[in-house]
Amino acid sequence: MRRLTICILALAAAMPAGAGAKTVHFRGETLEVPGSWPVIRLAERPQTCVRMDRKAVYLGAPRASQQCPANAIGRPRAILIDPDADARSARAEAQASRIRPARVSAASDFTGLGFDACTAPSRRSMNAWKSSPYRAVGVYIGGLNRACSQPNLTASWVREQVAAGWHLIPTYVGLQAPTSSCTSCAMLSPGSAALQGAAAADDAVADARAIGIGPGSPIYNDMESYTRTSSATSATLTFLAAWTNRLHALGYDSGVYSSSASGIRDLAGRLGSLYPQPDDIWTANWNGQRNTIDPYVPAGAWSLHQRIHQYRGGHDESWGGVTINIDNNYVEGATAGSSTPSPDDPQGSLELAEAPQPGQVRISGWAYDPNAPRKAVTIRAQIGTGTKGRGGGRYELGPVAAQQRVDLLLSHPRAAAPGFDATFSVVGSGRQKVCAYALNVGRGADRLLGCRKVGVPVPLSLSGLRAGGRAVWVQVGCLWPSGTQCPGQVMVRAKIRERFTVGRGTRRAVRVRVVRRAIARRSFHLLGGESEVLRVPLTRLGRELARERPGHATKLVVAIPGSRAVRTVRLK
Repeated sequence: MRRLTICILALAAAMPAGAGAKTVHFRGETLEVPGSWPVIRLAERPQTCVRMDRKAVYLGAPRASQQCPANAIGRPRAILIDPDADARSARAEAQASRIRPARVSAASDFTGLGFDACTAPSRRSMNAWKSSPYRAVGVYIGGLNRACSQPNLTASWVREQVAAGWHLIPTYVGLQAPTSSCTSCAMLSPGSAALQGAAAADDAVADARAIGIGPGSPIYNDMESYTRTSSATSATLTFLAAWTNRLHALGYDSGVYSSSASGIRDLAGRLGSLYPQPDDIWTANWNGQRNTIDPYVPAGAWSLHQRIHQYRGGHDESWGGVTINIDNNYVEGATAGSSTPSPDDPQGSLELAEAPQPGQVRISGWAYDPNAPRKAVTIRAQIGTGTKGRGGGRYELGPVAAQQRVDLLLSHPRAAAPGFDATFSVVGSGRQKVCAYALNVGRGADRLLGCRKVGVPVPLSLSGLRAGGRAVWVQVGCLWPSGTQCPGQVMVRAKIRERFTVGRGTRRAVRVRVVRRAIARRSFHLLGGESEVLRVPLTRLGRELARERPGHATKLVVAIPGSRAVRTVRLK
């Protein structure tokens, strides 16, 4: 059966009973469409942008040369009749089976200028734009609110552009905040935000894999500007937390694009908490500044090459005789780029990663730079479930390659002392992804030496736990190296039954629900190697609970940056 790409819901909404309609005939297909919608034959107008967010009927296949506005966004409303879509898809799949897959790296950091356009430019346009100052390009890989069709965005296009030196910024235009400035967009539901965020990540990963962008790469969620209210902020952050957690579980880095004054501001407001922050942020602030400084983001946040700044909105630019409507970006963050090493890149391998002590990681292996084979190579470690996942970060270890390796003398005779072995303290615990990089000097680029999974023990010791009628006592020890700053917080949480009333007037009923409440809290500030007995006073609710329900089990949570320990304590 030949395939018609049609937005059924938009068609049904646009044609209520008795509404005017007209009949469209196209290459053996017949369809009733709204009478007021324009009918556009793409073969006659090849530069027409096939915008799925507009009420229009498009006949034929979207062309590679279509010209689209950079800022188009919205839920699908158009009708696209393309009888040959199945045949083209079959040919593309057959061709893909005969060529090698696109080689796209785990996250490749890029610093420089970039642009994003609503539809991926054609191969001819990308070749022409090699004369531009840009080397990064945002590509909209999917999402319910992606407005423009993507006839060029295929696995072969990705492979060719990456091989040509372009760094890709994969972007997913999913559900928007409940108070979004995009009134034509599909919005997320506050009651289902977590499920919708995880589903968006699943869909985005499927879209990325279909075009050859594999695990380890970043995917940025496009969350347009919105009015900040307590409910909208809560729902949006819940959605983005689920997005980040699910992407990490699927092996991808999480990115978020949003307005500096709304989505980015709300994310920055959760810094220092246990909220699962994205690995990279992409701020929209059209101030014309080619940097990643943002008034709502502290200087130390997302500071390890984890930012992109969209500094100018949609406008036409021409390079190599080709004009594209683009947004401008200054990139200092993760992109998807080539994984094919150059002969000038460092060589080496990560051979061991382990956690010898709580809060510590040890890595060892070998590395040398062909451009400076007699010098020690600088090693960088990155810790986290993604490249920079929760509790992780980037650790500059310096030139630690300084060991002889007899087993490498024959295969790498130019390397003087390629072996390295380094132990360092980390923020974060639990199952962590540990990646090691050799930093390049001279020609070439930095080289990923490998990644390993390591279980890092929580760097906390808890003892002497007891409870009274007015407080809880616990001895807390920080197991980080001596002298390391170790700030933290102790909190006691209890499940309690609350009564509430539903209904109106005489039809009212009392219901009971179980909620979790904090009944004790205090902060502390230790140094590594220190311990202290902490008295955590109970709140009035906690004292009442201890008096009325002695023996009630509660959870004591001790948290420091990147780690937490949980114990059960019974009130007395």
